[in-house]
Amino acid sequence: MTATDKQPFSLVVVTAGTSDPSSTRMLADQVAQRAADLAGRRGNQVTTRVIDLRELATEVTTAMVSRLVGPRLQRAIAALGQADGIVASTPVYAAGPSGLFTSFFQVLDSDLLIAKPVVLAATAGTARHALVVDQQLRSLFAYLRTTATPTSLFAAPEDWSDPALTRRIDRAALELVLLMESGFAQQVRDESWPNYQHEFGSAGGTELTIDLDSDLMRLATGGSAA
Repeated sequence: MTATDKQPFSLVVVTAGTSDPSSTRMLADQVAQRAADLAGRRGNQVTTRVIDLRELATEVTTAMVSRLVGPRLQRAIAALGQADGIVASTPVYAAGPSGLFTSFFQVLDSDLLIAKPVVLAATAGTARHALVVDQQLRSLFAYLRTTATPTSLFAAPEDWSDPALTRRIDRAALELVLLMESGFAQQVRDESWPNYQHEFGSAGGTELTIDLDSDLMRLATGGSAA
């Protein structure tokens, strides 16, 4: 199979920036572009899709309070389910990631992102928030059982003119490309999926192994035991 015959990697950018233009979106775009460039040099292609959470705010809120998933949110979830890699970028407010950003990832099925490689990124108006990515985003994405790249990204206003930010972007993008090339996430799903604890009704249909006709399950669903 030649390089042109390979299926392109699907890279999904999730950005919670609220302004236009947005430094949060700009940081994510730079990572995605660098990853595509590096992959191309290595004989691979990358297709990029952007999920702008500003456009999903109403549906994310509805899903939080009612578990009802609107059509745009469903399309975003489907894109993440098919993604080979993710760039997740959020602004920092009050020493924490955006509430919209965390709400979006909290409404996802906890099986959706297992083992998927993710670059974690954040922007803020001051360097005092630099530890938010490693102290808060890593814990969120560890709960979702993703594979976060070793290099995380943070940009305060003064960082945009610092060559060190470009070097960090290059490093994170390369780590993402290498993880996508490894096929680790797909191998986990193909070979180790039953070894994970899954939610009832979660992705992959693992709930089919549950005996729905037991006395306990009938009681749990409002029926009566035999």
